[in-house]
Amino acid sequence: MSTSPYVPAWWVPGPHLQTLWGKLFRRTPALPARRVRWETPDGDFLDLWRVGSSDDAPRILLLHGLEGGVRSHYARGILGEALRRGWGADLLVFRSCGGEINLKPRFYHSGETADLSFALDKLTGEFPGSTFFLAGVSLGGNVLLKFLGERGENMPPQVLAAAAVSVPYDLARSSRHIDRGFSRVYQAHFLRSLHRKARLKHASFPDSLPASALIRERTLYAFDDTVTAPLHGFADADDYYTRSSSISWLAGIRLPTLLLSAVDDPFLPGDVLEDVRERARHNPALHVEFVEHGGHVGFVGGRIPWRPVYYAEQRMADYFAARLASQREDEDNMIPENAEALKRRRRSS
Repeated sequence: MSTSPYVPAWWVPGPHLQTLWGKLFRRTPALPARRVRWETPDGDFLDLWRVGSSDDAPRILLLHGLEGGVRSHYARGILGEALRRGWGADLLVFRSCGGEINLKPRFYHSGETADLSFALDKLTGEFPGSTFFLAGVSLGGNVLLKFLGERGENMPPQVLAAAAVSVPYDLARSSRHIDRGFSRVYQAHFLRSLHRKARLKHASFPDSLPASALIRERTLYAFDDTVTAPLHGFADADDYYTRSSSISWLAGIRLPTLLLSAVDDPFLPGDVLEDVRERARHNPALHVEFVEHGGHVGFVGGRIPWRPVYYAEQRMADYFAARLASQREDEDNMIPENAEALKRRRRSS
């Protein structure tokens, strides 16, 4: 199945309504999801929300956005799309985003890839007969692309493709852009949640954060400078942004990867996407789809208001399905003995 070209819903005009529509108006059906908890190597824990349990069905590993989680409309939509196709899926919940503060004097951030690496190793070991797809949304997309760039060709053979939606790409330019105009509404929303967590973390680990961490910063840049950077070993916000922005890691990606964004995304200036497009021209692994309208993780389509179409999750799944079909076609064209040997190598990796 191939997704039709994206046409923004006429009844969801403008980037801000596209961005807010899912949170304010979308109603997703209940999912048969169950929580899986793993202890991490550093003595903390990670939660995943899982749908589907077939040992050999394709699986999606999904990373959510800033302060997102299992209640995020897009996460539920992607998990539901996986179920609809007979696939399994796991939503990796970043530390402190599952309704329970984590145990170590740290949180998560836009460049933290160790937990993703740990989760992927666990999942490919648990489901050795499955093909895996990696998906990231917003901050989760930045984490995913940085991870792919770090790994290059060093990827489990079970992993077939990736997709990243509404990625900020350049954290410095994004943080400046979200401090302008109506976008400050989103900034304020994130900061309320982040400051609450900072206070909880300071109460448990008073030596891990300076007293200034308890001051209610008014910008994400100031929060990252005061809390995120020192808590995770960066010199300051600029150092954090420089080392964590996925735009610097695009050249190293070797896994086929869909990049889906809207030019009118209110979380970053449009010139960032132009820079990304130029870099992607030199990397055949990157498939760029930057549409003019769609907001941030919006992409609401459909001709009538009571039957919306959520393009991003359908396009992502169709991209994965196309890669899966191509792989199966290649295997069908192989000598049977070679195809079986390839499958055995994937299961044993």
